[in-house]
Amino acid sequence: MSDRSRDWFRQAEVDLAHASDAQRLGRHEWACFAAQQAAEKAVRALHLARGQDAWGHVIAQLLRELPLVVAEPLIERAHVLDGYYIPTRYANGHPSGAPFEHFGRLQSDQAITYATEIVDFVRAQMARSPRG
Repeated sequence: MSDRSRDWFRQAEVDLAHASDAQRLGRHEWACFAAQQAAEKAVRALHLARGQDAWGHVIAQLLRELPLVVAEPLIERAHVLDGYYIPTRYANGHPSGAPFEHFGRLQSDQAITYATEIVDFVRAQMARSPRG
């Protein structure tokens, strides 16, 4: 199996940039989702760089399954991002209203900040990884 970790990580970086672009356009729900995707893909890249598969979309779980110690505050940030996986895209993720009505600058700022921290963590770990 070829090592695709760099491909996943590069896409994570593009998704993070997309989150900022969406935020500038006032599409905070998409900014939150893109931030979640950036963090998820970055952590998946680190799993691949360490020679293991990663399944699922729960970033906090993906972080816990890494073969290294991850600081609890980073896992807590991942929990916040995990909350943006479904309700940012689907109207039935809320009792009423479209997703865009439930997300604003406060949420997208936090999502982008947290995703950036996770992407930076992964970047540092991949630089240390013998395969990454």
